[in-house]
Amino acid sequence: MTDGGVAVIARMICMLLGLAVIGLAAPGPAPAQTIPTEATPEAMPEVMKVPDSLAEISLGFVPVVRQAAPAVVSIYTRTVVERRASPFAGDPFFERLFGDLFSGGPTRRRIENSLGSGVIVDASGIVVSNYHVVDGADQITVVLTDRREFEGRVILADKEADLAIVELEGASGLPVLELRDSDTLEVGELVLAIGNPFGVGQTVTSGIVSGLARSGAPGGRQQGYFIQTDAAINPGNSGGALVDMAGRLIGVNTSIISRSGGSNGIGFAVPSNLVARVIAAAREGATALDRPWLGLRTQPVTGELAEALGLERPAGILVDQLHPASAFARAGIETGDILLTIDGEEVNAPAELAFRTATLGTGREAELRYLRGGTERETSVALAPAPDRPARDRTVLKRPRHLRGLTVMNVNPAVIDQYRLPLASAGILVAAVGDRAKRSGLRPGDLILALDGRPVGDVDALEAALRRSRQFVLQVERKGRRGNIEIGG
Repeated sequence: MTDGGVAVIARMICMLLGLAVIGLAAPGPAPAQTIPTEATPEAMPEVMKVPDSLAEISLGFVPVVRQAAPAVVSIYTRTVVERRASPFAGDPFFERLFGDLFSGGPTRRRIENSLGSGVIVDASGIVVSNYHVVDGADQITVVLTDRREFEGRVILADKEADLAIVELEGASGLPVLELRDSDTLEVGELVLAIGNPFGVGQTVTSGIVSGLARSGAPGGRQQGYFIQTDAAINPGNSGGALVDMAGRLIGVNTSIISRSGGSNGIGFAVPSNLVARVIAAAREGATALDRPWLGLRTQPVTGELAEALGLERPAGILVDQLHPASAFARAGIETGDILLTIDGEEVNAPAELAFRTATLGTGREAELRYLRGGTERETSVALAPAPDRPARDRTVLKRPRHLRGLTVMNVNPAVIDQYRLPLASAGILVAAVGDRAKRSGLRPGDLILALDGRPVGDVDALEAALRRSRQFVLQVERKGRRGNIEIGG
């Protein structure tokens, strides 16, 4: 076949695929361009030109990989686990009956090794990865593609976002990945996933953006807001890069849906906008992401709900519970309102609202658009942490002896937020159970509401009531259910 014939075939193949790559290699969101009807290839923008030969086609993703791969690293962690040996270990019957009697036995140490990936985001040696990759690690070793090794230490860890920032010791002049605004992503864009699956070495897989605004990835480690892709992600890819065709970071790979443990073509990545917020927090010296407290409970507006509310189509999220101290309540939001947008971005799921406010951060105001009674309204909400008022008054009880070692505190908005309690929670929270209190039947997370039928509103009232009683009944709420626990006797 002549060179001219090869070129013709190449053009025919690529014309079928051309629409899939239009605009993807531009360094940023490209403005709309008007192409004349009789435009020649020379007159077309470079990004829209069809490859002229098989040589150009054969390059594939090579330029993107050359640019992005050096900034993706492998992370090896070692964790020392100490466990007390029991002569009944492994025997479910005797371990259940007598295991506690031997809890003070000799301690055995075991080393656990794990593997993950990370992305260099600052030339001075700042790496972003998943929280679950480095959680609890006693030693972190980061290996670059050029085989250089650095010791790392975690400077920020955020479990809810499943993100962590690792600082490399003695590093400088490292390759980095530029972050792209993840809000500019569109379903169908070509993407590459780069990481170290199964420890085989750095691996690149290709796919597309399969979905956006995935809230609560089924089978994932956490409920959040994700980019979905069909680029193969496997164990070891966690913390690695999801990049676009310009080699920019659009997400950090975090979880998959799989029954076998391998890739089934449904993977999830934390969007780069939240990654950028975590990086900024680390640079400011924070050890965790400071999120605004919403103080409300919402649900998506379904088709059935939209019809009941008289809406033309489903949109937004319905506020069905609101704490009086919530910033949204202070902004005038009421139960029954439908939140449509925050800071100009649509919110159609509770996780989407949490994501948007997390990327905005605290100490600023956000514009809110909402519906009330079919009328669209606007207001501004001051994003701030949960107020720690009234004082939580954390106390470890010393008496009566049946409750010695019980740690309790007053419930306030900050406690509700920290311990993920229902918005309507009140009373006294059991934060920890130690010493003799382990036999009381109380558990961490319980809410103490009353003693012998008399309400106890705070820790002081509880301690005063306990001084008058040796045998009593506590009314307790546990996971939404109320019951009584008899103490003493």
